[in-house]
Amino acid sequence: MRVAAIDCGTNSVRLLVADLPAEPSGGEPLRDLTRRMEIVRLGEGVDRTGRLAPAAIARTRTALLDYAAEIRHWGAQEVRLVATSATRDAANADEFAAMVVDAVGVAPEVLTGDEEARLSFTGAVRGLPADVPAPHLVVDIGGGSTEFVAGGVAGSGAGSGAGAGAVRAAVSVDIGCVRMTERHLRDDPPRADEIAAAEVEIATAVDRALATVGHGAVTLVGLAGSVTTVAGMALGLPHYDPARIHHARISYRDVAKVTADLLAMPRQQRLDIGVMHPGRADVIAAGAMILRTVMQQCGADTVIASEHDILDGIAWSLPPAASGGSDGCGHRAISCG
Repeated sequence: MRVAAIDCGTNSVRLLVADLPAEPSGGEPLRDLTRRMEIVRLGEGVDRTGRLAPAAIARTRTALLDYAAEIRHWGAQEVRLVATSATRDAANADEFAAMVVDAVGVAPEVLTGDEEARLSFTGAVRGLPADVPAPHLVVDIGGGSTEFVAGGVAGSGAGSGAGAGAVRAAVSVDIGCVRMTERHLRDDPPRADEIAAAEVEIATAVDRALATVGHGAVTLVGLAGSVTTVAGMALGLPHYDPARIHHARISYRDVAKVTADLLAMPRQQRLDIGVMHPGRADVIAAGAMILRTVMQQCGADTVIASEHDILDGIAWSLPPAASGGSDGCGHRAISCG
């Protein structure tokens, strides 16, 4: 079965078209047909104004029209469109929803933080190497929020087994690379007092999240562009290479060094980094700070960077709808996160 998921987040909008295995619970992976990403900064200014900016909605519309053509090209049978942090926070979310229906032909589903976290966990844990021990803590660092999900049975490996994939606790907190940059890191490079203020807010939010999900994880898995960009820098890659980054193990020492380097650089110097997407250069330092703080406070020596995340979770959620059932929300699907 061919499915499409669109993750339209605070910072980026992403598309996955993939074939699901005939027996989704049998352990076979998704077969990717295409993965795309555009930086649209949908959540630009939402933390300050409480509204999605017309220019941000227009940028997102352009990307979604392109993705709709791609979905038609591949002949996806099911599409799911979900919206997360920026849309949850916006007073004019109805304008965004109308735009999505017009551009793609399906209504967006606005996920709760808990729903977002669980989809991210499913996408990240399915396909982890078998020697990666549970329990897992999956941390998805987005533009407006960061999701923490704990799950898996102690003593089990990863993969797609029910024991490894069972979610125990999940929470979403309002720290993300765009939100923290707009709120605190205003100078270029940021001043020491700006960094200190961001550190306090991030540490407080991470502490609250870990109090909810617990500290018992054996393996930390990091998701989204902040994590994979930091991983690419730590690996010294000359350009962004998903195959090298996916499931790379990055030490706390390397994360701390990359974070310090990013905070000391002006934006133009960050743009010159080989693995850096131009649309991420102004917010990557805040994303790295969040990752560093998570590792500090949960005592993780290493983080496994994953290229598989909520997009994959959305794709895996679609089989029930295909058989006339429901994934719990009664919709077809594309994801805007």
